Amino acid sequence: MRKLALLAACLWSLSTASLHAGTSVRYQSIPSFDGTAISAVVLTPSGQGPGPFPLIVMPSSWGIQNLEYVGRGAVLASQGYVVISYTSRGFWESGGQIDIAGTATVRDVSSVIDWALANTPSRADAIGASGISYGAGTSLLAAERDPRIRAVAALSGWGDLVASLYPNQTPSQQAIALLVGLGLFTGRPGPELAALSQRVLVNDYQGAVDTFLPIAASRSPITAVNSLNTNGTAVFLANAFGDGLFTPNQYVRFFNALTGPKQLMFAHGDHATVELPGALGLPNEVYTAVTRWFDFHLKRAANGVGGEPKVKLKSQNGTWRSYADWNAVQNGRLTYSLTRPSGLVPTGGFTSAASTGWSYGVAAGVPSGADSGVVILSGLMQGLGLPTTASIPLVNRLAGAVWTGPVSWSSQHLSGTPTVRFTLTPSRANASAMVYLYSVDLLGIGDLVTSKPVTLRNVTPGAAQTLTVDLEATSWDIGAGRYLALVIDTVDARFTMQSPLGATVSFSSPASAPAQLVVPLR
Repeated sequence: MRKLALLAACLWSLSTASLHAGTSVRYQSIPSFDGTAISAVVLTPSGQGPGPFPLIVMPSSWGIQNLEYVGRGAVLASQGYVVISYTSRGFWESGGQIDIAGTATVRDVSSVIDWALANTPSRADAIGASGISYGAGTSLLAAERDPRIRAVAALSGWGDLVASLYPNQTPSQQAIALLVGLGLFTGRPGPELAALSQRVLVNDYQGAVDTFLPIAASRSPITAVNSLNTNGTAVFLANAFGDGLFTPNQYVRFFNALTGPKQLMFAHGDHATVELPGALGLPNEVYTAVTRWFDFHLKRAANGVGGEPKVKLKSQNGTWRSYADWNAVQNGRLTYSLTRPSGLVPTGGFTSAASTGWSYGVAAGVPSGADSGVVILSGLMQGLGLPTTASIPLVNRLAGAVWTGPVSWSSQHLSGTPTVRFTLTPSRANASAMVYLYSVDLLGIGDLVTSKPVTLRNVTPGAAQTLTVDLEATSWDIGAGRYLALVIDTVDARFTMQSPLGATVSFSSPASAPAQLVVPLR
């Protein structure tokens, strides 16, 4: 099925390329710095004069071939760009081994640039790099090392691999399994991926993370972000709020660390789903913004990009909102104190005054009914207007704690990063918690707005630990007649959680650190 889907995408891309007048397309094997053959598709403006033209290099996504960007490349070539879409090292017909965005993969970008400057009508002073997923991270890492790259468009990428795949010390097992499996199926693993694979094949996701941690920093653009700042590289970032591989918050932190020209765009969906139609050459909001970014920074077009707001967020209802920066997104935060869950169906509330001195215990390792969904699928469905849901009245109070806010009879909007503080006391040395925030209707059906796991390791059993958890960023319209609900439990199938059956955890609100929800709600 995966092969058929890839074939269909490739045929669509090729047919799209053939429809664009003024575009010349050819396959090319490009020798990299070490002689490795990199399989590429070269798209060149035709009938638009001799050039030279701006150059955009596009490394492929993890497990995908060089035909990935041919549709979009044809559009760009028809608009006066030389475009090289190539299969990343170790995958499919390109030579070498998969090194997980290692030095060789990053140097391939510079080798492709060298070849393009020698063999195509490309401008040496107008070079861009762009990609989706693996191609996005590779483009950012390459721009840190090669100052010739003046602009980057990194879509569904990562700034920090640890924060993406090991959030709050919790292995993202579904994401890791998907990446490892796709790498084994489509390429030739190098030593690092082979070691990861051995762990994943025996369901040892913690071991997989431990194997990767020593090299994760060198593969994370945030480690050398100052190089981008020194180079003055113009960086465009786009991602999905529901990205199950590379989560929003780590991209926000990377964006905030950039000091040069930058723009951040988020919409609802999952990994690569928001921009995929655009890669195939179809009309697409993300790729429209990417083209304008390159037009401004490589062609010096007077299209107003330089004066636009730096942050653009799209709600689940399709409303775009613009902000000067991420601080502006977070403005207007409201702080709610959490009261002790009580009653026949124990439920806490949101109050304006601190509520302290209470504790509420649950059994660990037992599903509560709250859930973040399935990687890729759930975010994709959210992008189509079908969010992950839970019945808040039916959440198992023996396995999770629930708090609800007041019903709002006017529409509200939540944009930014909600934060939850609570104190957790585990009965074991290791313990996990999963925090969910829902928008709930009057029937008690909650649409999952955002969530985040957290794991404690090697703590003293019975000793209270105060935690502050930043939920993933979002942009969510909350209709009239709805209310917010917060759920904290200990099990979520998306993650490897330290929640053995027989263990317990309690949530509490000491006077020194009252339990609270801070939410950017307007």
